[in-house]
Amino acid sequence: MNWDAISFDWNQVRAFMATADEGSLSAAARVLGHTQPTIGRQVAGLEETLGIALFERIGRGLVLTPSGRAVLEHVHAMAEAAVKISLVAAGQTQAIEGTVRITASDVFAAYILPPMLQHLRDIAPLLEVDIVAANDIRDIQRREADIAIRHVRPSQPELYARLVDEAEAHLYASTSYLKRRGRPKSKTDLAQHDFVNFGSTDEMISYLSPLGIPVTDQNFHIGSNSGVVAWEYVQNGLGIAFMSSDIGDTTPGVERVLPHMDPVVFPVWLITHRDLHTSPRIRLIFDTLATFLSRPPDK
Repeated sequence: MNWDAISFDWNQVRAFMATADEGSLSAAARVLGHTQPTIGRQVAGLEETLGIALFERIGRGLVLTPSGRAVLEHVHAMAEAAVKISLVAAGQTQAIEGTVRITASDVFAAYILPPMLQHLRDIAPLLEVDIVAANDIRDIQRREADIAIRHVRPSQPELYARLVDEAEAHLYASTSYLKRRGRPKSKTDLAQHDFVNFGSTDEMISYLSPLGIPVTDQNFHIGSNSGVVAWEYVQNGLGIAFMSSDIGDTTPGVERVLPHMDPVVFPVWLITHRDLHTSPRIRLIFDTLATFLSRPPDK
């Protein structure tokens, strides 16, 4: 071990990670309980220690440099190790146990969360996690769930929200459907194809029309208010639908439609009540989810 190479301050690393994850020095200061100048000095100190620029300022915002993105990947791994160390220590004095309820869409719960849940089993075996797979918005304020994963930032001041990802969605269809109906070459061609409805037809048209996809209610013949069921219909060749690339690109027998079309980008927010965020049990799952959801899919 080259001990001389390990010369940075962990507080500086936390300040850098919080600034990158939260998007600004002021937001990092809020979550870490410090002042903005303190966070700024810690980030600057880490840059000086490492001899690289971690951020560049564009307008009023901070954007990670290529070096900053590379460092952030390793910092997240350090943070995960630190959580494990903390759990080992806490296990000697205070067990992390009890039930935590997480609400997420049924698609998210079925296809995205399982690896994270296995990780939680490994690091906190006494913890019980109840997944509420619901496409409606569960009320965190009334404690119907402890943590919510949603695509809209809440406006209530008593809720704490962290933006953990900017995910991408593409159009997908089964290979069997495309062989049977033909592969569209343009958005105009999509008017001759079937779409699977995730919810109401009017809502689907309102999403697709602004993207230049000329659909009417005649393009929708089957669907479900369950995202999992609707995605099964896509896999079984019943039509085309948007899906997160993390799911669509890894589903056998399914391929992108118009693969060169720009993706639809949607935010992923992690939400809890500010009072609950101080609980060791809630904080453990919240931070584990934040780390897991902000990783590239192949990590």
